[in-house]
Amino acid sequence: MSERLDDWMEGYIEAWTTNDEHDIAALFTPDAIYDPQTADGERHGHAEIIEWWQDVGDRPGDWDFEWLPLIETEEMAVITGTTRYTAPPATYRNLFVIRFDDDGRCSDFTEWYIEEEGTEEE
Repeated sequence: MSERLDDWMEGYIEAWTTNDEHDIAALFTPDAIYDPQTADGERHGHAEIIEWWQDVGDRPGDWDFEWLPLIETEEMAVITGTTRYTAPPATYRNLFVIRFDDDGRCSDFTEWYIEEEGTEEE
């Protein structure tokens, strides 16, 4: 794993923890596309990405995230992850495709997630 990917993922987790607009914007190019593969579609540019991210509203301490790289090239990385939420309890498997620009920021981000069976509160 490259230092670039490790640094970017550390920044991603930091932004997820803080929900701070500066932490979020630091990850992406100004014209980046963020595609969460939901019916709502893509987010374009810092303003839309930040608004969507903050609307999700995951709070620190309510989740845990582990990730591993699958593929990494000069231009992109593919990672798998596991997200575990505590309230309500749920576990998700994640797949991220991250396309980088020359300075290490993301220009195109696509994520897929699926809830593991049997993890939701009954």
